Amino acid sequence: MTAHGARAVQRCRILVEPPFSETAGSLFRFWLGTSYRHTLAQVQIWMEEAGMDVRTDAVGNLVGRYEGTDPKAPVLMIGSHLDTVRNGGAFDGNLGVMLGIELVAALKDQGTRLPFPIEVIGFGDEEGSRFPVPMICSRTMTGEISAVPQGVTDSQGMTVADAMLAYGLDPSQLKNATRRPEDILAFIEPHIEQGPCLEAADEPLGVVTAIAAQTRQRVMVKGQADHAGTTPMTLRRDALAGAAEMMLAVEKRGLNGAGNLVATVGQIEVTPNTSNVIPGDVWFSLDMRAGSNEVRDALAEGIRSDIRDIANRRGLDVSFTAPQQLEAAECSPGIIERFASAVETVTGRSAPRLLSGAGHDSMAMAGFCPMGMLFIRSPGGLSHHPDETVLVEDVELAHRTLLACVKEFQS
Repeated sequence: MTAHGARAVQRCRILVEPPFSETAGSLFRFWLGTSYRHTLAQVQIWMEEAGMDVRTDAVGNLVGRYEGTDPKAPVLMIGSHLDTVRNGGAFDGNLGVMLGIELVAALKDQGTRLPFPIEVIGFGDEEGSRFPVPMICSRTMTGEISAVPQGVTDSQGMTVADAMLAYGLDPSQLKNATRRPEDILAFIEPHIEQGPCLEAADEPLGVVTAIAAQTRQRVMVKGQADHAGTTPMTLRRDALAGAAEMMLAVEKRGLNGAGNLVATVGQIEVTPNTSNVIPGDVWFSLDMRAGSNEVRDALAEGIRSDIRDIANRRGLDVSFTAPQQLEAAECSPGIIERFASAVETVTGRSAPRLLSGAGHDSMAMAGFCPMGMLFIRSPGGLSHHPDETVLVEDVELAHRTLLACVKEFQS
């Protein structure tokens, strides 16, 4: 008998090293890169072995289809993303795709066809690791993105359109990746929790109730570069010292917030970045999240106000890029209950219900079709890190839960 959970884990570990990573010794795979092409080729083999017909859509998503007894019935989608952050972990996104493949493999082993088709989706770009626009591929599938993003380049100066052409995709056909909501029964996404809550509760699985609202932007701080030895401290307009105070204000807002509110500075660049020159220009990133759009917006405005006050006091100029907003996404009540029932059937325990602080492709699917997520315990709470891991026994429970949940869509 195939140990589906163990095989899913093994396959995620296979996809860590070159040619499935752009770098040796640390996982990095971005949309439409060389390692992405190799990954799609390998995952296609696994999908075909599980009994699926496989295609790559117009935006570079990998789609494996297992027909039901009624091929005209709306399709049940299951999956996640195949791209990673730089120096990422083996299971973020990838595990959801592998579990989708194992679900279909189990149905094939049983000789079972459900009344509806199943599609396993490997989304190409959830992380925004290549272009500073997250979830390009899932948002294209829902029609939220209907044309190639303009004015956006990667670190090498390549546009989205050029990257598509270099990969063999036609940017003018992007809209062909868009699906119709009436053709989709539901979208479900298994995913590692990426946090410590399930481990703290000693629970293997949890059911997601909603995904937190996010906003991201860059802060540009302009001071005056000058000689570090001849400029008195009282006459300096030090952009880095000001940015440091601003970052502490960001942290303070996050610490003083309630519930699931968080605020993070994760990137910083300093110019001229020389030891004997006062920094003249700094930019840093802002990532702000909360359980509701309203709380997130209040947090973001409070942080921007604090930053402006610090800049005025220090004689600095400050500006903000237009924020990238991801609205809070509620999971469908019916799918929440299906997952909760399946978890209790499989584990004999009530499923914890969790808010996801991390963003997922499910956010793009919310409002487009019924959507739900199953969380799998993250030992140590680590994610976006090479030590990210899972317990094989948890993944096997997740596989059995997904199988039970999917079969419930017949009723």
